[in-house]
Amino acid sequence: MNPVSNRLAALAASETLAMSQKSSELRAQGIDVINLSVGEPDFFTPEHIKQAAKQAIDNNFSFYSPVPGYPALRKAISEKLKNENGLDYLPEQIVCSNGAKQSVCNTLLALVNPGDEVIVPAPYWVSYVEMVKLAEGTNVIVSAGIEQDFKMTAEQLEAAITPKTKALILCSPSNPTGSVYSYEELKALAEVLARHPQVYVLSDEIYEHINYIGKHESIAQFEEIRDRVVIINGVSKAYAMTGWRIGWIAAPKWIAAACNKLQGQYTSGPCSVAQEAARLAYTGSQECVEEMRKAFHRRRDLIMSLMQEIPGLELRQPQGAFYVFPKCSSFYGKSYEGRVINSAADLAMYLLEEGHVACVGGAAFGAPECIRMSYATSDENIKEAVARIKAALAKLQ
Repeated sequence: MNPVSNRLAALAASETLAMSQKSSELRAQGIDVINLSVGEPDFFTPEHIKQAAKQAIDNNFSFYSPVPGYPALRKAISEKLKNENGLDYLPEQIVCSNGAKQSVCNTLLALVNPGDEVIVPAPYWVSYVEMVKLAEGTNVIVSAGIEQDFKMTAEQLEAAITPKTKALILCSPSNPTGSVYSYEELKALAEVLARHPQVYVLSDEIYEHINYIGKHESIAQFEEIRDRVVIINGVSKAYAMTGWRIGWIAAPKWIAAACNKLQGQYTSGPCSVAQEAARLAYTGSQECVEEMRKAFHRRRDLIMSLMQEIPGLELRQPQGAFYVFPKCSSFYGKSYEGRVINSAADLAMYLLEEGHVACVGGAAFGAPECIRMSYATSDENIKEAVARIKAALAKLQ
């Protein structure tokens, strides 16, 4: 047995990446698999952003950047927060990292001590609970089921807080559910948090611009808790820049300084060329963002209309992001050719091997009765994938 650290042994592998890998293996065998497991836009990075990266190479952006990112990029993010969100953050309150994933992890490692409790509403993005483990914190899972649109209530938050609570992780628009917290819902949560000054909020807003109900609302807008909120965002989803790996936090100065100190010891600043591309993403034309949002909105309507025709799936209409998260537990106990479905993971594997559609079982997201499907793919793929899913599920008796 290889003696890996206890820290690593406690971590689970990413189930979303595992399903994506499995679908790639089947494709390599010549099987036509439609991949709905991966959470990234299928669009190419907009041309003007790519041009900025090419220009950065020609301008010799080839040296180490400052650990928290170039001042010009942090200034652009500061201005974006002011102009789009009405929030005042100085450039020194912003730390750019290798994707929003690192930004979340940096913040948890900077705040959480062994034994500190972190409230994580379920369904949750797969990596949150693993990052809390990495920080030696204790996950406190608050289940918010489909009947409440997968959103935690103020009453649930109040009940979950103890003297050991250090942080709350909030994601809106949500991965994996597509649910979006309204102003009123966030205000109710903020009122609870105002009574508990030891609790910090990690507000993951990476899907901010993929929103089908109007203006994005951030919990950082509530003045009474502003000094305890860390906004996490980046360019991956809005600008189709997943591979460029630029995420960031906007935080109280002391938290930004702590993350800067941490990052300085284990990755330093993110890619210099990608930073220039990200700066242009924020300062250039935003038409591309709206065009992609409209495409995702159309795809949302398409996949919902098709999936509503599948008996046995319970659906809630997502208000943002690019996922549907149907409840599928009515299929548990059913079988086809001796293959019994006992869990969402079983169902995901059945759909992959029988229907040649890759999805992700909900257990990894803290919702074992659901399954996640991404509609960040073409209309043709959506139509064909849902037809295959419908046919495969109809075989289960």
